[in-house]
Amino acid sequence: MTWLSIAIGGAIGALLRYLVSGWAYVWLGEGFPWGTLSVNMIGSFLIGFLWRWFDQVAIAPNTRTLIFVGGLGAFTTFSTYGLESLNLLRDGQYKLGLLNILGSNVLGILFVFLGFVAARALLINR
Repeated sequence: MTWLSIAIGGAIGALLRYLVSGWAYVWLGEGFPWGTLSVNMIGSFLIGFLWRWFDQVAIAPNTRTLIFVGGLGAFTTFSTYGLESLNLLRDGQYKLGLLNILGSNVLGILFVFLGFVAARALLINR
């Protein structure tokens, strides 16, 4: 049942990402990654709001999985990163929280660059 919850949530989240991102580009233009920024900020707000709300409301575990892992996971992983960073900081694990923030941003950009360079090197003749 867990896998099915993730799959259903993931399908919904991916479709919503496509729709919201497309809408943002239509309304705000394509000169800046407005679509990505929009889904990341909406997803971050939703994960914070729902996480707090679900602390006070009884929600079935598979529903949580559908929403958090499947839905918001497919909508944006940035929201999960934000929640995990906040939880580390909130729990007083400041070094780990800052390490997660800096590591995810700096290493994320570095790995995008390394992937680009590796693809260019491997696919140069194709």
